[in-house]
Amino acid sequence: MKKVVIAIDSMKGSLSSVEAGRAFARGVRQAVPCEIAVSPLADGGEGTAEALVEGLGGTWKSIVVQDPVGNPVTASYGWIEQEKRAVIEIAAAAGLTLVAPEARDIRRASSGGIGQMIRHAAGQGCRDFIIGIGGSAVNDCGIGMLRMLGVTFLDHEGHMLGTRGEDCGAVAYISTESMMPELKECRFQIACDVKNPLYGPTGASFVFGPQKGGTPKDVADMEQMHRHFAEKTYEALGKDCAGCPGAGAAGGLGFAFLAYLGADLEPGIDIVMGATRLEEQIRDADYVVTGEGCLDAQSVMGKAPIGVARIAKKYGVPVLAVAGSILPESRVCNENGIDAYFSILPRTMTLAEAMDKERAKEHVQNTAEQLFRLIAAAEKK
Repeated sequence: MKKVVIAIDSMKGSLSSVEAGRAFARGVRQAVPCEIAVSPLADGGEGTAEALVEGLGGTWKSIVVQDPVGNPVTASYGWIEQEKRAVIEIAAAAGLTLVAPEARDIRRASSGGIGQMIRHAAGQGCRDFIIGIGGSAVNDCGIGMLRMLGVTFLDHEGHMLGTRGEDCGAVAYISTESMMPELKECRFQIACDVKNPLYGPTGASFVFGPQKGGTPKDVADMEQMHRHFAEKTYEALGKDCAGCPGAGAAGGLGFAFLAYLGADLEPGIDIVMGATRLEEQIRDADYVVTGEGCLDAQSVMGKAPIGVARIAKKYGVPVLAVAGSILPESRVCNENGIDAYFSILPRTMTLAEAMDKERAKEHVQNTAEQLFRLIAAAEKK
C-alpha cells in the first residue's frame, strides 16, 4: 500500500470536512504505514468557504455590508492569499436566514451586500472568485450587486435607480462605464447546481419566489420585471443569457454573473475539486476514501462523494465511503463508483451522542483503523 487520498464532505452539525479527513487519517496510520493526502471537500453550498479556508490554509475577512432588507450585517468571506482567491457564500450577505419570515419581500430584497463583498475582495487584490450561490432571499436579477460594483441603471426620467428587487423592472438605460475596472481582470466561478432559466414557468420568480415571501401577484409582476431587465441588458450589452441554465439561480444572480461579469456557472463539486487539485492527488492513489453525514439515494444527485468517486474511477482506484447514517437505498452508491461504504457508528446511540464532535472523531478514526487493518491483511495474502 502506497498512497491513500481522503476527501470526506462535512458531517453537518458535527465535523467539518477537514476534521473528518484528519480523523480518518489518524486511523489509517494506526493500521498501516503509507502516504496520506487529506483534501477538503464540499459541494458548493453551505460550508464550502469553511472547507476551502481550512483545507488550503486560508484566512477570513469580515466586513459590514447591507443585508437583503438594507440593515447592516457582518459578513465574512474566505481568503486564500497565495492564489489571491476569495471564496464567498452569498448567504452571508443575502441569505434567506438573515430575514425574518414576516419581513421577506421579493420586491424589496436586494443583493447589494454581495456587491459590497466582491468590491472589498477585489480591492484587496483578489482576481479569482469562487462564489456559492445557494440560499438567497433575493429576486432582483442582481441589480443590487451590480449597482454596488458601479453599473449605472436609470429610469425613463433619467433618475438613478435603487437596489431593490422591483427596480429591475424600471430600467430604461444601462451603462457599465463606471463599473469597477478591476473586475475586467477577475475570474468568477459560480457554484451553481440548478438549471433554471431567468424567466418562464421554471424561472426564478415562479420556482423560487414563493419561498422568499412572494405572493402570487408579486411572482407574476416580477416575472415581467425579469423579462424587461433581460431585454434592457441585451440592448446595452448585446448578451442574451436569460435562457442559459442557471440564469435563474438566486433570484437572477446567475443571470447577472453571466451577462455582466462573464462568469462560469459550474457544479459546485467540480469547482471545489478543481480548486483543491483533487484529481492530481487521486491519479496515483491506491485507495480513495470519501463520505458525508448521511448516505442515501440523494447522494448520487450531484453530491460530493459521487464526484470524488467519478474521478477515482477514471484511474481505476478503489473507493471507500464512510457516513454517520446509511439508509437502505444507499446501495445506489455502489452503482455510481463507490465500491463499499461503512457506518462509523459502533453501536446504537442517541443523535446527540452520535453528533458530539469528539465522539464523532473517535468513531471515524476507529472505523478507518479497522478498515485498513482488513485491507492490509488481505494484501499480505
